[in-house]
Amino acid sequence: MRRTIFVWDAFVRLFHWSLVAAFTANAFFTEDESSLHRYVGYTVLALVIARVVWGLFGSRHARFSDFPPDPAAAVGQLAEMATGRRHAHAGHSPLGALMIYNLLATLLVIGISGYMMTTLAFFGIEWVEELHEAAVLWAEASVVLHIAAVVFESRRLGINLPRSMVTGYKTLPED
Repeated sequence: MRRTIFVWDAFVRLFHWSLVAAFTANAFFTEDESSLHRYVGYTVLALVIARVVWGLFGSRHARFSDFPPDPAAAVGQLAEMATGRRHAHAGHSPLGALMIYNLLATLLVIGISGYMMTTLAFFGIEWVEELHEAAVLWAEASVVLHIAAVVFESRRLGINLPRSMVTGYKTLPED
């Protein structure tokens, strides 16, 4: 038996896909020093700040309290994967939670360092540019890992995770 539950509210889904579009635009389609690149970057920064606020006050599965960073639980999830056990989570899994925190923090570093490069105090300062570039590379690697993990976990658990981020509903096996 399977049960379908509502997990991702409209804000979380709109945030997710808006972030995907903005990050992709800046990574592949805008010129690094263009005003469009800056404005898209500010949009990413605003989205992340809004998501942090929603993580404090939003719906149940959007709240950080629903998916605290827990390295021990993440190791437990890796052990489940290694032994073939399956445990579906209504919201973020422990590994998924760590990835969310990683991405939010990395995008904040990118946004803040990008802004710093536009100020008189930090314009042309090498370490700020290097921090920005390193954070972008880390974010890109994290995004690739995130997508691979979503595909892997969707197949392993028999849950269409991308569809749940479109519809808001997740179909889980009965416990």
